[in-house]
Amino acid sequence: MTDHQKTPEQPDNGVVADAVDLNWVDRLAPRWSRPYLRLSRADRPAGTWLLLLPCWWGLALGILSDPFGPTLYDVWIAIACAMGAFLMRGAGCTWNDITDRHIDAQVARTRSRPLPSGQVTTKQAAGWMVAQMATALGILLTFNLFSIGLAIVSLIPVIIYPFAKRFTWWPQVFLGIAFNWGALLGWAAHTGSLSLTPILIYLAGISWTLFYDTIYAHQDKEDDALIGVKSTARLFADNTPRWLLGFQVLSLLLMLVAVILPQGPLIFTLSPAALFVVLGGIWAFGLHLMWQLRQLDVDNVEICLKLFRSNRDAGLIPVVVWTLAMFL
Repeated sequence: MTDHQKTPEQPDNGVVADAVDLNWVDRLAPRWSRPYLRLSRADRPAGTWLLLLPCWWGLALGILSDPFGPTLYDVWIAIACAMGAFLMRGAGCTWNDITDRHIDAQVARTRSRPLPSGQVTTKQAAGWMVAQMATALGILLTFNLFSIGLAIVSLIPVIIYPFAKRFTWWPQVFLGIAFNWGALLGWAAHTGSLSLTPILIYLAGISWTLFYDTIYAHQDKEDDALIGVKSTARLFADNTPRWLLGFQVLSLLLMLVAVILPQGPLIFTLSPAALFVVLGGIWAFGLHLMWQLRQLDVDNVEICLKLFRSNRDAGLIPVVVWTLAMFL
């Protein structure tokens, strides 16, 4: 690409337009590795957190449902989930960029990504995707067999997701199905099975994804309209706040039912104090989502990006509070 072809979104140093300011990739990573790390969104870590947090939700509730409580192996599960989230989010984003490389070239926010800007070839990106998946598989093999099978099934929605915006106004549902699978995996890694509780937490996570990714999609709605890409942001338009309120309420209700489910494992294992703390984590999570709704301006790109990123903090609230409840 010659100098006269460069745009503000495609600077000489290869920095991606919506990368976090002063991120470690652009400052510290070896120059040769930066395009690959940008493919993995290592310069934009919010998505890794959003993939990881449901894993920790499921793990925390699985431990709380266990009369014997946490073990040292649970520490490994938490660490392995973090490494796996980084790798599989990277592999998924690489796959997304491969399938969307022609679309990304037409969107202001995404045309600076490594593939449309020419930092890597499609073949190089595919090789990087396979390397990340192989490494993640090595970590997964330390889990029980049920969890391994469950994780392999999760590849189906990951493969489908990049194409969803071509055939449905609800691609965020497919993202939610893929991104919240960890709620099932975290629970299963500790318990070796599934029950209604993790399924409800999984559904709560999907509703949460509809909340935060609709906000995220409002950044691209004008370009998406021009090129014919569908999203809930375009579908809801000015009615977005009402829909987001509905997703927030649904997510909280599903979490509450998961915890207080009659005959559910948590009811039999939690002390009154621990139950109060667990419910408090859900309440605090809901307050954070309400704060986001109050700040929302769907026509302000900067605010939409800020609120999307703030969901890391929202999702961490139940993790911290539920971990505290383990010791009550």
